[in-house]
Amino acid sequence: MKKVAVVSAILEEPDKCQQAFNEVVSSFKGLVKGRMGIPFEEGMAVVCITVVGDLDQINHLTGRLGNIAHVSVKTAISKKEI
Repeated sequence: MKKVAVVSAILEEPDKCQQAFNEVVSSFKGLVKGRMGIPFEEGMAVVCITVVGDLDQINHLTGRLGNIAHVSVKTAISKKEI
């Protein structure tokens, strides 16, 4: 069953990791329902991605993003299945 999740990421050096981050997100475009990014002048960016998928898909996306250097990721997953 599918669940709704919000993947929150902090890119601590966007110039070094943003391309890899975007490539991973693009490879999961079937899951992604929305995305919001906020750049900070301090050389950081915050990205929140809303996804719908099964737990394996959500965890796979989160794991791939978390393996990128300079990226910190946390995910909130709904308890309710859709």
